[in-house]
Amino acid sequence: MLREDDFQKRRNHLEKLSDEQLEKRFWEYADKVVKPLVDLAENHTSPSIERSVLLRMGFSSLEAGDIVRHCQKHGYLGKGAGNVVLKLAELKKIDYQQAGLLLAKGNGWDEIAVIFGKGHL
Repeated sequence: MLREDDFQKRRNHLEKLSDEQLEKRFWEYADKVVKPLVDLAENHTSPSIERSVLLRMGFSSLEAGDIVRHCQKHGYLGKGAGNVVLKLAELKKIDYQQAGLLLAKGNGWDEIAVIFGKGHL
């Protein structure tokens, strides 16, 4: 069975739009299509994913494990363990390796609470 070609009829509402308006409309729809994927990535992580991120940042397995455990304990795992490390480094104006080691030892979490809110204590 052949499908009736109704392209001209379906595009009528777009005819009077400029290239700029069409581009804006395209990006609005692209954002709508991608939003569920972004939300999924932002709201679903796991300790193993976060440890993997920290390992790629140069932390040892033990250090990464400690940072992730503290992130879980304080309710910041969803913020991203690497992000938590970087935010503390920015706040304290120190290298991110130093910030991560502080967090691994249980220090700096009061500052993280200021940056991100209280978490799920």
